[in-house]
Amino acid sequence: MKKPFSKHLVKINNCWIAIFSIMLLLPALGISDLHSAVFVDDGIQDDVKKILAVFAHPDDETIVGPMLAKYIREGVDVTLVIATDGRFGVTSWSGFTAGDDLAAARREEMQCAADALGANLYHLTYEDQFKAAEGFDGFIAQSRGFLDDLHEIMEEVQPDVVITFGADGFSNHIDHRIAGVTTTQVVLSKDWEKKPALFYAGTPSSFLDDNWKYQGTDDQFLTVRIPFEAGDLMTAKEGALCHATQFQPEFVEMWFERMQERGNTIYLRPFEAPKHSSNDLFSYPDQY
Repeated sequence: MKKPFSKHLVKINNCWIAIFSIMLLLPALGISDLHSAVFVDDGIQDDVKKILAVFAHPDDETIVGPMLAKYIREGVDVTLVIATDGRFGVTSWSGFTAGDDLAAARREEMQCAADALGANLYHLTYEDQFKAAEGFDGFIAQSRGFLDDLHEIMEEVQPDVVITFGADGFSNHIDHRIAGVTTTQVVLSKDWEKKPALFYAGTPSSFLDDNWKYQGTDDQFLTVRIPFEAGDLMTAKEGALCHATQFQPEFVEMWFERMQERGNTIYLRPFEAPKHSSNDLFSYPDQY
């Protein structure tokens, strides 16, 4: 699996630097055994909750950015997976045309946004639109590669929670839908030793005008509603401003105000695992 950086190498090196520094200080502190230091907790890493958030493009994370900022502030380990390079995200103000230069700029923007949130990042190398323009052969190679990579990431991260797009793809975008169904397929494809809870980010239909048909989820299904604080929204705003090729400051300000108007809350639909079996479609228990 192609990765733009070795996340674990960075963490391991930093860890050893910290341990070596502490060992130099132990005699001065009157501590001769690392395990006698009161700040050492063998189980601390096992106790950290983990969220894996999977999206299609650099900038998609802003949809749930304030919620991610909240959980990171509370000590949760958050990992972002961005599937594509965003090479076709041309805007009138960025000065870029579609292609490698725009993809490189958006990769830098995505790293900036992840750093602002305090999230880990896997920015994969699939092309915007998953090479759909090349037909079956182009798309299927990208689609299966994304599946393979996401399986590896799931094994490595071992998340407690997975977040992605629902059936609406938030804005009806086909890449968003591919990210959502791919993530769902990976979660449901095997009996994971650590079974993650799966949630789909959504917009209540009651918040929308005529667009509800294209991007809304009826309010009754968005049963998980996560409030966040003003500071979390400010952190997410800082991350959103990183995406300068996609968002002008005026748009980010509008998004900021909309979040406030909607009660500083992120809405999600939980995936509900079946609790019954049946040999007849019409006798299956009521799903609503």
